Amino acid sequence: MAVDSGPLLRKLALVGGNAIACSLVRPSAKGGLLHQCKLSSMVIGQRIRELRQANNLSQGDLEQRTGLLRCYTSRVENGHTVPTIETLEKYARALEVPLYRLFYEGEEVPKNLELPSDEGAKPMWGAKGHERDELRKFAKALSRMDDHHRTLLLGMAQRMAGRKRRK
Repeated sequence: MAVDSGPLLRKLALVGGNAIACSLVRPSAKGGLLHQCKLSSMVIGQRIRELRQANNLSQGDLEQRTGLLRCYTSRVENGHTVPTIETLEKYARALEVPLYRLFYEGEEVPKNLELPSDEGAKPMWGAKGHERDELRKFAKALSRMDDHHRTLLLGMAQRMAGRKRRK
């Protein structure tokens, strides 16, 4: 499949709590978005090192600001460890940069991605007002049930939903 060679935008994805940098490729022919992902702990580590050095900070300074050990920062910078999102947030705060700067290499602020509008789409039940309150009460009740009762309730709800469609 041929892919538009337009500019790629780095994006953050989560896999098992670890950060993965993805390049967001233009919309696919099927209407979705193509993602080209690879584990890029080395890129993340290099960006942290570049930002740390640009701020004239040592790994020891980062240790004091983040509470993370200096040897951990060294492992991240050398690509031996992939930090979690929470850890990346600590680094961003310590380096006094927004989180996206750990993944974005340009100097100017990236342009917002234009997504298709939701106009004409039916709003989801539970998104507003009293429906949200009902949904929270339902979730609380479900959390108090055992697996057997939850399964029974789910089966009954599915049968009720099926009857509604037939009428």
